[in-house]
Amino acid sequence: MPFHLQGLGEIPSTALYVTEPFRGLADAALLPLARPLLRNAPTGDGHGVLVLPGLLASDRSTAPLRGFLREKGYYVRGWRLGRNLGPSEATLEGIPQAARDLVERTEGPISVIGWSLGGIYARHLAMKHPHLVRQVITLGSPFGVAHGHRTRADSAFERLRIIHARPRLAPDRERLADALTVPSTSVYSRMDGVVPWRACIAEDTELHQNVEVRCSHLGFGFDPATIWCVADRLAQPADDWHRFEPPRRARRLYRYVG
Repeated sequence: MPFHLQGLGEIPSTALYVTEPFRGLADAALLPLARPLLRNAPTGDGHGVLVLPGLLASDRSTAPLRGFLREKGYYVRGWRLGRNLGPSEATLEGIPQAARDLVERTEGPISVIGWSLGGIYARHLAMKHPHLVRQVITLGSPFGVAHGHRTRADSAFERLRIIHARPRLAPDRERLADALTVPSTSVYSRMDGVVPWRACIAEDTELHQNVEVRCSHLGFGFDPATIWCVADRLAQPADDWHRFEPPRRARRLYRYVG
């Protein structure tokens, strides 16, 4: 899929948006059924992994994903900053500190996984503090909003703007889609009812890959294809990152792999 910016300004359809809660529950219900398959997902080296939740969510939303990654041997922690109410000063100071603490504890750069707005924080962290970050994985994260995309979460985000940090401290919208100096993977879905999928991708490069799955926005943390992809990415050697190739028996779970 060539990188393009078609459909600027579009938001997910009403049908996708209103069915998000029901589709999210269906995605969550699939996770226990997929456990036999996921037991065969790659196991890594135990490095540190920081997982950041989406807008209005907390560490509870990422608990199933973090639990799975612990089973795979990683030292995983949530952000421990309560509910994600947007880029407040406390959030923008707390995430780098959480990363530093995890780097110190695990004695090496960490992988950062961000769901939706959490992925924007993850990319911002990698831009500002690349020495702390081993790789970035975003799940349905609209880092392409600088190109004119809108999301179904815009109104909630705007209502919270009064508590957000001053613009000079917040992530720069114009730079969010800039290429990172560390490996990055963007997992996205055309069935996302909250953010437009085109806002979640960047140009495929030697250090960036887009992977398309088939889940709802609320389902990224439970979707078997997403979780397998995350496990595979985390298992990559720090100095020898390779592009993702779906497992043969689960290839149909992926719609596109860049």
